[in-house]
Amino acid sequence: MGGCTSTPEEKEAQLRSAEISRQLKNEARDAERSIKLLLLGSGESGKSTVLKQFKLIHGVPYSNMERMSYRPAILGNVMSCSKALIEAMEKLGIEYGDQATAVKAQIILSAPVLYGEGELVPPTVINAIQSVWADSGIQRCYARSNEFQLIDSCKYYLDEAPRLCDAGYTPNDQDILRSRVMTTTITENKFAINGITFRIFDVGGQRSERKKWAPYFDDVNSIIFLAAISAYDQKCFEDNQTNRMLESLNLFDSICNHPLFRRTSIILFLNKVDLFHEKLKTVPIKNYFPEYEGSNSFEEASEYFARRFISHNKSSEKKIYVHYTWATDTNQIRTVFATVNAIILRENLNASGL
Repeated sequence: MGGCTSTPEEKEAQLRSAEISRQLKNEARDAERSIKLLLLGSGESGKSTVLKQFKLIHGVPYSNMERMSYRPAILGNVMSCSKALIEAMEKLGIEYGDQATAVKAQIILSAPVLYGEGELVPPTVINAIQSVWADSGIQRCYARSNEFQLIDSCKYYLDEAPRLCDAGYTPNDQDILRSRVMTTTITENKFAINGITFRIFDVGGQRSERKKWAPYFDDVNSIIFLAAISAYDQKCFEDNQTNRMLESLNLFDSICNHPLFRRTSIILFLNKVDLFHEKLKTVPIKNYFPEYEGSNSFEEASEYFARRFISHNKSSEKKIYVHYTWATDTNQIRTVFATVNAIILRENLNASGL
């Protein structure tokens, strides 16, 4: 009896099949050791800051080149804050404390917002920024910043303007964390923690960006949802009318009760507690949420907003884990991440029936 021999084509096909099987096994193994997270929330909630913290804590430190790549955005933030305050002065009918400041303001308004790589902010503009920021009228305007659009890091950047605009400036971690650039793309970021690969998808929170979310909703292990708890007196960037907290609550409702997330746990970051603490001293919650009957203490106010979010959960199979976060504080976020990591791993094991 003669033995069967394979043709070269058959051998090649067998090798290809074996290689495909090997790749599929590797992919299945990697899938078991990876966790997919969605980082969601409305605009200005701090998602990108949290992701930067994740990189600082679990990723490779920023190289000098990477740090310098943030310089144009940081200078842009300095300039846009300055211009926004000056423009709001006229809209709110506030006069400068020193009329000479009006001349300095015109220097800023005439200067560009964006400075490219290697471009320097002229000394006359730096001097004008310092003078304008020190003016008592501008400070009164800043105190009313909930009435117009201004990034939360305005005070930090204008206090630090001389350093940030210096010719030899290299951004430090805090400068990078506070930098604000609107997220208009969806990015996947991978971090290896104790042998587990965390795949975190960061998506734009502005209304125009949310239509891009749906393709990323499959096979999600957990959701980190951010809401700025300090934004209870602020309006949305998109329409300058809708209360930001109400916007976050409505968005949370749609995510929490989405059919694909019926069993998906949500880790809720009520973010910007540092700003919340300060705002509670002077801005009554009842002015914006008339049904609120508690005091303006952090304990009562924070519990109230946590309950508002949790009340939207219509699934008995879903858990909501609430954390109060200060996204620009690396030590605080490191502690929160350790807790979140344990929660996600436990939930993943439970979902696997282990």
